[in-house]
Amino acid sequence: MARILVVDDSALSRRVSRRILEGAGHAVADVADGLTALERYALDRPDLVLLDVTMAEMDGLEVLRQIKVMDSTAVVVMATADVQSSTRTLAETGGASGFVSKPLSAETVLQAVDAALVGQGGAK
Repeated sequence: MARILVVDDSALSRRVSRRILEGAGHAVADVADGLTALERYALDRPDLVLLDVTMAEMDGLEVLRQIKVMDSTAVVVMATADVQSSTRTLAETGGASGFVSKPLSAETVLQAVDAALVGQGGAK
């Protein structure tokens, strides 16, 4: 079981993510914006962050950058409906451990989360 922080400005997306992740046995916290995500990450140091790319005020790529400054070993899986390859490239260049497309499905979310956690030294 991993401790996962879900960051998404869509309440529906947060609920879907929480249901998928808790159903797989993970402990989940969720927040609706980038600033709160950074504060929560600093306090809790979750095992993984599931982070929406497109958010108001501070987008997910900036949140990713700031999390990586805080903790270069942070495990972050990006989620977005933006299918442009440039977005994926920016996320990967920024240190994202994985990428899932919206709408989210249990299969793709859990595959990305499991792969990211295993890539960091073993499933937690």
